[in-house]
Amino acid sequence: MRTRPIITLLSDFGLRDAYVAEMKAVILSINPHVCIVDISHEIEKFNIRMGAFILAAATPYFPKNTIHVAVVDPGVGTKRRPIIIQTKRSLYIGPDNGLLLLSARKEEVTHVYHTTNPKYMCPKISTIFHGRDIFAPAAAHLSMGRAPSEFGPEIHDYVIPQFAEPYMKKGELTGEIMHIDSFGNIVTNISSKDLEKRETSIGELLHVRIKGEMIDMRFCSAYGEVPAGTPLAIVGSHDFLEISINQGNASQTFKSKLGDAVSIHFR
Repeated sequence: MRTRPIITLLSDFGLRDAYVAEMKAVILSINPHVCIVDISHEIEKFNIRMGAFILAAATPYFPKNTIHVAVVDPGVGTKRRPIIIQTKRSLYIGPDNGLLLLSARKEEVTHVYHTTNPKYMCPKISTIFHGRDIFAPAAAHLSMGRAPSEFGPEIHDYVIPQFAEPYMKKGELTGEIMHIDSFGNIVTNISSKDLEKRETSIGELLHVRIKGEMIDMRFCSAYGEVPAGTPLAIVGSHDFLEISINQGNASQTFKSKLGDAVSIHFR
């Protein structure tokens, strides 16, 4: 039995207006047999970093060959490009502003295409609603088996934001804060793979720099492995390194915010 193709949607549109429904209507008018899944439409307005994190948190759990459409697009109507990213697991469609890269790089990017073929767009293109007129029809046509290479030329100069990949410098692996959850846990863009490359092991004492202050904390597999009120480092449920305080609020304690640098010093 052939499975229904899956298209996911993520945006900062909210649900009060008709924007999300319009995108779904375009998709279903092209392929009425597709399964559409909403990841979130409550991304903070224009917050590309937040959209990238929520997308990266959800996409690993979808089946292979899922098509992900993400629209957090403060540059819509400017020279920023609409793109399709092909990875070893999925297809990503959205603006070339870094929104897709945190997810796509975890799956290994194979090709990136600039979407220029009018055959796979709505007949009339609004300068302010590419989600409906470019991204939605592209997703629908991809779900019907069209090759990504049919949508436009391959590009190699796509935007890679700083938050898409931590970097190593002078013995420190430096990333940044991508998300602060309701418990005050500080979620970074440093993945378990980044730590595995440095052979970091559970129980090891890590030297973590937050806002210029070096703090020693244990690398744990559960919050309760340290006493209440004690800071710890842990790989959270979304596979990113978190800085936490057992039964406390790490964000308040360390006075941290989104975008702040977090570094791990390796002796």
